[in-house]
Amino acid sequence: MLELSQVTKLYNEGQPGELAAVREVSLSIATGQVTVLEGPSGSGKTTLLTIVGCLTRPTQGRVALHGQPLSGLPEQHLARVRRQTFGFAFQRFNLIAGLSVLHNVMLPAYPLAQPHPQLLARARDVLAELKIAHREATRVELLSGGEMQRTAIARALINDPAILIADEPTANLDAALTLQFLDIMATLKARGKTIVMSSHDPRITRAALVDRVVTLADGRIVAEAAGA
Repeated sequence: MLELSQVTKLYNEGQPGELAAVREVSLSIATGQVTVLEGPSGSGKTTLLTIVGCLTRPTQGRVALHGQPLSGLPEQHLARVRRQTFGFAFQRFNLIAGLSVLHNVMLPAYPLAQPHPQLLARARDVLAELKIAHREATRVELLSGGEMQRTAIARALINDPAILIADEPTANLDAALTLQFLDIMATLKARGKTIVMSSHDPRITRAALVDRVVTLADGRIVAEAAGA
């Protein structure tokens, strides 16, 4: 269980341009479920997603995982929790041009200092599972959009995280690739992964695998509903 309690995120705090991106949000995210944060641009869903994934610290409030506070941890300890607990798939993929698919996938695991043969085998297993192993030596800038997404998902899964965070994962995908993405997410859910996504795409919010849709406006939760 991941819990946010009265979380607020301010940018330019105390300055004339102060902005409250998230305002007094309390949210519990159940283990093994798929939660979607929806809302228009500027509603705070991406900022809230970064707080959920411990990429951003809240200005006020608390984030806890299985009852253990996270938001107040020193950065070194928080980074360790982040690497071991969360996997991230970003809207624009954030793959590193010039590197191969295989090396992009392996990058998040290097700080954990796994033996190289073990890491290599793990990366190839994940690529095979996502049906992109045949492209492991290809530089990522030469991939199609769907191949880039599968590479990004493989990278997010390399450390076998309990929680997968995905920001607008289908924003740049057509209908066929969106269905492929949803199939991958359904498989991960069946394995017990917790998935949290931000999206305003009805193909995501109405998908059968979604357990809960949380609607944001002006940085606040304005509605919650069970999935389709």
